[in-house]
Amino acid sequence: MAKRLIPTLNRVLVEKISPPAKTTAGILLPEKSSKLNSGKVVAVGPGMRDKSGNHIPVAVKEGETVLLPDYGGTQVKLEDKEYHLYRDEDILGTLHD
Repeated sequence: MAKRLIPTLNRVLVEKISPPAKTTAGILLPEKSSKLNSGKVVAVGPGMRDKSGNHIPVAVKEGETVLLPDYGGTQVKLEDKEYHLYRDEDILGTLHD
């Protein structure tokens, strides 16, 4: 089984961030309380080339937190972790503190 995945072209490997199920006081939170569908970028592909042959790099970098669409992406399981593979243009934006 593979231990590492390097995306091709303009694809981005993302580990989804799951919202906490409990507060620090131990109160259970409902699933609907999650604010954003977000994830952390684990790996990015090298980018694509346009019709003229110019290189178009991927817009996000490893380690960034990104906003993801509700649907889409390809689910990938490596070892015991679950990841999602998205195209660069499917990612809605980056999140900053």
